[in-house]
Amino acid sequence: MTADRNSLQFDNRAGAPGSGKTPNPAEEPLPPPPSSGSRIASSVLSPAVQLWLRSQVQQVDELKVKIEGSDRQIFSGAIPKVTAMASGAVYKGLHLTKVAIEGCGIRINLGQALKGKPLRLLESVPVAGVLSVSQADLNASLKAPLLADALNEFLLPLLSLSDRKKSLKLQNSQLAIEAGLLTLRATILGPGGTQIPVVLRTGLRMVSGGRELMFEAPEIEFDGELKSSDFNDFKIDFGSEVEIEELILSPGEIVCRGRIRVLP
Repeated sequence: MTADRNSLQFDNRAGAPGSGKTPNPAEEPLPPPPSSGSRIASSVLSPAVQLWLRSQVQQVDELKVKIEGSDRQIFSGAIPKVTAMASGAVYKGLHLTKVAIEGCGIRINLGQALKGKPLRLLESVPVAGVLSVSQADLNASLKAPLLADALNEFLLPLLSLSDRKKSLKLQNSQLAIEAGLLTLRATILGPGGTQIPVVLRTGLRMVSGGRELMFEAPEIEFDGELKSSDFNDFKIDFGSEVEIEELILSPGEIVCRGRIRVLP
């Protein structure tokens, strides 16, 4: 699938070098509704897809959906292209400031949906998109199991071997985003209520074809001691369905562009 990356690009401080101000798709109005020749897209399918997307997230402040295709294609359950833009979305506890996605070659059970059945995918869909997360939303996501587990997996080796068998609990975690640098400050609650301060400073880089996030040149202050070499090349695997093409850290914001395969 080839996506129009310009239509999926947010206005942010980390835009492509030499480019002018990039339009913000989450704030731009969508094109006018399709003509009467494709009324099914605007009157039936777009509201159904929008309702389904809302059901997949815990919260969303703004959501826009555009569906392209002829009535013949749509009635057969084949949708050439769908674009969606959202702001203020919360998915599994993760706060997503802005997100724009484009999916092509979609097949759905439209015949059943028109009879009152839930709308669902019949095949996996490759989706291209851009995601922007502000520092405030990133910190709001720290309690989400997906992010908390990743932090625990990284910090656990800092403890002594005997302590690794005990539960690890992070307190007062805060993340700061600078140009090319991510800083985590937290307190580890150890055995017997011991509190150990931890500061992690690291760059981030995508490897393995965009499916793994690697900590680049990490520096860790653990209980007043600086450590670095022991934690080089630490990676977080997002799975084979994810391909991150670009990851940018700018002051107060993370922007990533890539692809993901959505399964039925």
